[in-house]
Amino acid sequence: MDQVKKILGVVWMLLALVVAYYGLTVFGIPKIMSEKQEDNVFGWIILTVLMPIIVGGLGIFGWYSFKGEFADKNM
Repeated sequence: MDQVKKILGVVWMLLALVVAYYGLTVFGIPKIMSEKQEDNVFGWIILTVLMPIIVGGLGIFGWYSFKGEFADKNM
């Protein structure tokens, strides 16, 4: 079971990278460059508030899982 947790830790870290890329290229930068004020505000909220929370949470959880912090021997 600990091996599965380590593999899923890598999956979570890769998911953090995918979310960061998708958030920047689809939601963040194009919305900031938009002429409409609603899109501009939405883009800044995505980049400054939501992206660090989501990517940071996925990355930290994946790192801890990969390093074995959630192993059965530590519980």
